[in-house]
Amino acid sequence: MSNDDLSAASVGTVIRPGDPEWESARRFHSGMGSPAAVIRASTVDDVRGAIRYASAERLEVMIRGGGHSAWGEVPGGLTLDISALDAISVEGTRVRVGGGARWGAVAHALAEHDLGLSSGDTASVGVGGLTLGGGIGWMVRAWGLACDQLVGAQLVTARGEVVEVTDASHPELLWALRGGGGNFGVVTRFDFEAHRLNGVVHAVYGIDADARPALRVLRDILADAPRELTVTYMDVPPMDPNAPAGATVTAVWIGTDEEAARRALAPLAEAPGVSEREFGVQSYPDVLLEAPEFDPDQPMPGFLGGNTLVADLDDDAIDRIVSFREANPASVVLLRSLGGAYGDVAQDDSAFPARNATWFAMAGAFDIPGMVDDDARARALAAWDAIEASGSGVYGNFTVSTDPSYAARIYPPATMARLAAVKRTWDPGNVFCRNHNVQPEGDGRPGSDGQAA
Repeated sequence: MSNDDLSAASVGTVIRPGDPEWESARRFHSGMGSPAAVIRASTVDDVRGAIRYASAERLEVMIRGGGHSAWGEVPGGLTLDISALDAISVEGTRVRVGGGARWGAVAHALAEHDLGLSSGDTASVGVGGLTLGGGIGWMVRAWGLACDQLVGAQLVTARGEVVEVTDASHPELLWALRGGGGNFGVVTRFDFEAHRLNGVVHAVYGIDADARPALRVLRDILADAPRELTVTYMDVPPMDPNAPAGATVTAVWIGTDEEAARRALAPLAEAPGVSEREFGVQSYPDVLLEAPEFDPDQPMPGFLGGNTLVADLDDDAIDRIVSFREANPASVVLLRSLGGAYGDVAQDDSAFPARNATWFAMAGAFDIPGMVDDDARARALAAWDAIEASGSGVYGNFTVSTDPSYAARIYPPATMARLAAVKRTWDPGNVFCRNHNVQPEGDGRPGSDGQAA
């Protein structure tokens, strides 16, 4: 099909380099892309037409919802923007969410019904990318991952067909959608089972001393804390626009029982160097962060580090996390509590790795030109390798890597083999490869079996 064929096809609005809207169309939340074309789909039929076109033209496809993914920066291919598919409907506790919706809008819609879903921490993050990659959120210990709340989906396949996916109709495909990424089609609607939620207790504590003692206390609290409690430790430099500078612990307690939350957090509040900064009841939507939009004039520097899912946050692991931040002035470290409902899900019941993990850890130094030399880069990477060695898996949603080999770090061999079998059924030509790619049968390259990519 030619460009004229694309314009004539039922694919939505087509935007190419040189068109008046090109600069805004290729811009996404995390950067500026350079695809061959951007298609803005406003209906499921538009999505079907776009995928059929991409298959016929052997184009790689990148699906954009919230737009926080680094895959938008990979040049060439077709960007399919489904952000207009953002309808949200609530029937009892069943919630149907368009594939292009963002979590802030979902949280506000659910709050009107005293409901909630465990989502990401940022309002502008897309429902699709977060859910398909797993989705660690503030309710992870009580309700599990975002993908654990997924009970069905509407999917446009690589052939442009629409499939309703449930445990009854396509159990293996739904299994793969629960953590296997965007490898299997375009999800145009997510069906979730929501939970009753009339508010949360939100608390923030500052740490103005060596963080190690406070983190040991925090680890011990979470070992047997009520599942209503989830916490995050962060230590960030002044340059990071996403959080206040310094070391903090943020806690979210499901429900409005401030006294119960205080009792659970009391040992932390009494730890050396810890001071309370915020404590009170909020609506859940107000807890979600508002991340700044990408500024082309101030692109983010490189990131020397990664993330890992930790089964046992022992004293050595805590020391490595804190030492990383101390050794790299321009760096960020993070710990998020897991366990509880997250660990209730058997490893084989979803594609998400490391259900034995009790903490999620991330650390990275910013690779700022003129501030970081080769020796500093090597030291930061070696320090990160020591942290990752204590983990038992990687969370794909929290990496900026577009390395094709990275999927093998996310999914253990048995999970990868099972995902590959699903991929061979639903996307044998690897049309959907702009992701942490699970390769179908063949050599794994787009179109390697003679079909479109």
